[in-house]
Amino acid sequence: MSSDRLAFTEALAQKAGLVALDYFRKLDTLTITQKGHQDLVSEADQNVETLIRDALSDAYPDDGILGEEHGMEEGESGFTWVIDPIDGTANFVTGIPQWCVIIACVQQGQTLLGVIHDPVAGETFSTLAGGGAFLNGKPIKVSDSESVSVGSVGVGFNGRTSVTDAVNAVGALVSKGGVFFRNASGGLMLAYTGAGRLIGYIESHMNAWDCLAGMLLIQEAGGKVLEQDVAHALYHGTRVVTGAPGVFAELTDIAESSFAPLQAAE
Repeated sequence: MSSDRLAFTEALAQKAGLVALDYFRKLDTLTITQKGHQDLVSEADQNVETLIRDALSDAYPDDGILGEEHGMEEGESGFTWVIDPIDGTANFVTGIPQWCVIIACVQQGQTLLGVIHDPVAGETFSTLAGGGAFLNGKPIKVSDSESVSVGSVGVGFNGRTSVTDAVNAVGALVSKGGVFFRNASGGLMLAYTGAGRLIGYIESHMNAWDCLAGMLLIQEAGGKVLEQDVAHALYHGTRVVTGAPGVFAELTDIAESSFAPLQAAE
């Protein structure tokens, strides 16, 4: 995987972010529909994803593309792009400036690169497998925390698994002296973990477009990630447990004791 693909992806995420930001600044004109409980989609999501898909198809016509809004388009090259045009749509459509554009690329069950771009903050988190993790071009690393009682842990919530998963996780974390953080954008919380702002992030189930980029970012920033079957995650999603090396074991224990069994979740 060349750095050229990463540079292309960074530029594309930033271009898409500008378009999304323009929609964000004129929310009163936005058309919003509901896909399911707490699951919203706007014309901004759909149009930004189309922009990204068109750019990828032009630059890499043989690659596959999986996006949240328009599904899977199989390719022939073995590379598949995985995109979430606006992660944190519920924030986006209510004027909360915590959302991001996510683009990852996978091949043969491995995530090769990831970009998480926050247009409001002007922050671009990027990573290349074996090449480190960066924020606006500067290297980042995960927290040095040795205990969940030192620092904040992101806890995700989704409408696909048991409602008690997140509640149990928050309870277990607080009982260990920890503090939980949630901003309704799993992509940003994973990016914050990679940058050392959060000491970890856990969620019982995430879709591939929400988490693959962030998990690679955390690994390349020196963190630990629950082992994944990326090929399976593309179609079915996955459990996510990530964090600084000093707290990963504690976070794994919290997840195992709090979340419903994986068979039930997936």
